[in-house]
Amino acid sequence: MYTNTINEGLTTNHLKKAKLMFFYTRYPSSHVLKMCFSDVQFTRCITSQLIKWFSNFREFFYIQMEKFARHAVLQRVTDAEALTVGRESELFRVLNLHYNKTSDFQVPDRFLEVAEITLREFYVAICLGKDQDPAWKKAIYRVISKLDSDVPTHFILT
Repeated sequence: MYTNTINEGLTTNHLKKAKLMFFYTRYPSSHVLKMCFSDVQFTRCITSQLIKWFSNFREFFYIQMEKFARHAVLQRVTDAEALTVGRESELFRVLNLHYNKTSDFQVPDRFLEVAEITLREFYVAICLGKDQDPAWKKAIYRVISKLDSDVPTHFILT
């Protein structure tokens, strides 16, 4: 008997996959979501849930960036270039734990670059006092949204 392999809802495995996709794309298009979650019957509810997941992922990411940037200001870091995000850094540890809890996924180097750029953007904005404007983060979001990478094909095939 033929069984339908289309899921009517999202599972914890879908959430894990979405978190790992975040290492490549912070702002996935609906086309990318539909390609990567081809086993799901897309409804308004499913689409909304996926969008909400990525929104929550971004929120956590940006909260951590702001926190670490403000800490650097308090530590009297004087040059944004001194702020780095390597695999041994505390910021990477926090992000990796959140998106890749079991650490069974090799985080792409490009994500480290994007995290470093984001951290520096927050640091510079705070140093320049731009955080006094309620909409100060929007400029940073625009920069980061342009840094998305293509999601590897194994995300599409699984």
